[in-house]
Amino acid sequence: MSPSVSRRHLLRTAGATAVVSAAGPLAGSSPAGAAVPPRVTGIGVSASPFTLGQVRLTESRWLDNQNRTQAYLRFVDPDRLLYNFRANHGLSTGGAAATGGWDAPTFPFRTHVQGHFLTAWAQLYAVTGDTTCRDKAVHMVAELARCQANNSAAGFSTGYLSGYPESEFTALEERTLDNGNVPYYTIHKTLTGLLDVWRHIGSTQARDVLLALAGWVDRRTARLSGGQMQTMLETEFGGMNTVLADLYLQTGDTRWLTVARRFDHAAVFDPLAAGQDRLDGLHANTQVPKWIGAAREYGATGTTRYRDIATNAWNACVGTHTYAIGGNSQAEHFRAPNAIAAYLKQDTCESCNTFNMLTLTRELFMLDPDRAALFDFYEQAWLNQMIGQQNPADRHGHVTYFTPLEPGGRRGVGPAWGGGTWSTDYDSFWCCQGTGLEMHTRLMDSVYFHTGTTLIVNLFVPSVLTWSQRGITVTQTTSFPVGDTTTLRITGDAAGTWAMRIRIPGWTSGATVAVNGVAQDIATTPGSYATVTRSWAAGDTVTVRLPMRVVLRAANDDPDVVAVTYGPTVLSGDYGDRSLASLPVLDTSSVTRTGGSSLAFTAVADGSTVGLGPFHDAHGHNYTVYWKTGRPQAGAASVESAGAREGS
Repeated sequence: MSPSVSRRHLLRTAGATAVVSAAGPLAGSSPAGAAVPPRVTGIGVSASPFTLGQVRLTESRWLDNQNRTQAYLRFVDPDRLLYNFRANHGLSTGGAAATGGWDAPTFPFRTHVQGHFLTAWAQLYAVTGDTTCRDKAVHMVAELARCQANNSAAGFSTGYLSGYPESEFTALEERTLDNGNVPYYTIHKTLTGLLDVWRHIGSTQARDVLLALAGWVDRRTARLSGGQMQTMLETEFGGMNTVLADLYLQTGDTRWLTVARRFDHAAVFDPLAAGQDRLDGLHANTQVPKWIGAAREYGATGTTRYRDIATNAWNACVGTHTYAIGGNSQAEHFRAPNAIAAYLKQDTCESCNTFNMLTLTRELFMLDPDRAALFDFYEQAWLNQMIGQQNPADRHGHVTYFTPLEPGGRRGVGPAWGGGTWSTDYDSFWCCQGTGLEMHTRLMDSVYFHTGTTLIVNLFVPSVLTWSQRGITVTQTTSFPVGDTTTLRITGDAAGTWAMRIRIPGWTSGATVAVNGVAQDIATTPGSYATVTRSWAAGDTVTVRLPMRVVLRAANDDPDVVAVTYGPTVLSGDYGDRSLASLPVLDTSSVTRTGGSSLAFTAVADGSTVGLGPFHDAHGHNYTVYWKTGRPQAGAASVESAGAREGS
């Protein structure tokens, strides 16, 4: 493929399948957090997350994903990742081999993925204390600083940092850029990675490189008129408003807020502010990072228009553009509202989109922690798409770009440039590989939140929370979603009266909460939070039971097309290596659970028995997620079978 191919062509062809550890003290770094000022509390924030180091996963599918990603992050050579930066900034590449795929020396927006690596290394260090990952991040930052310091000799402006010439930005501004590059998209990734290394590792060198690059962005954009800036924003720019608003919240320097607001894209923001869904035909992942930026800008300014933009975008995307597994988009683009059954293709549900929607959901929850529907969606996408995004047979945890929803689909679909199947060690480096690194090093970041002394439990996953500020440890033990029960044991300095709020998902009914075996007389309304307020003692155990049943979820645009769910889990049919020319017709009364210690089901479809199981485990075989029922349904219908009842 020619490097002069347009960005639009790159996106159109994306769905086609293709036939050092540093020794001694850390230069420019200090113990984690020591060099990072307290983050400015966002306006309107009602619930706060715990830091990554306060929550750790215990034995589970989630921890397995984290471990595979950790193995890859420990393996990858940062000097290979530095090849394009060094070459562009006039430095020796040190004999390192060039990388391939989207980071090849001829690829238009090369050096976007390095920011993702910086973030993932930093997050994994915060989560596990892995010094190999810390050292790789610190080494890369030091080399990026060398690149930045050589700008004068390379003919670039102060602070510039990229794998391609600064002239690309001149062409972008003059609207003559025709090689498919999206320059600010890559700058956003680098800025974010540097910010995360500063935050999580405490590297003052990362801070300095970050501020120099952000300063370059300020100077570059300050000289453009408002009209010129808006025209330039027609080219994908990632989450520039997000990272710059975050830099303001991190430093308190209003300069960065001013720069962030230059990236407010009126053509997208104005309809959303008015509650209008004009997403049809838009490149999906170009938009979602802007919505996250709107949420951050609300936290920075208190301007309700920003909150409305983010909320309306979430409502539209989740309500009318989202498939049963929690993903959205087809061929990377939004389709008409409610067009679900009409777009069951191989290239549905780009992973980046879902990752970014999870981030947006998290932001909105901090503003409105009573809205349980936010984490009902989070659970839906996190469990059904993102856990299964990673290939469990790959020791480096490589990922799929799209999650196919065509009948007879199979995971492992990526852009033709970069292999066409699963991501690889050095020859793919797509956007979804980058966000996959971030995803699987922060799987625990939204399990728990707090507001004052109140603990909020949003997700049901084996984990340990160390609430160090209060001297409390909460250990969650569960086989969820195979089982319907989770236990939370409180140890440490638990004395005193305080509240625990537990999400009661919208998919359950008859939920119960017990403390030390005694049922609590509290409301457990589906789609809300149950609150246990008591005088606690070390050793207290909360047991939450969330009964599950088989439910058919009809597609928005065709009530005869359904997905089968059991509690939060989407079940898919296992068709081995068989091809399917169309959606199988399911006998809805035949769905029966066959395994008590697993989510194994059987059903009859097209007159034959087929096995069903959790879609997040649908690897190495062809599957179907959607089915025909053979008869129109009046919306989403539910059906229970004896095998799916309690105790099976």
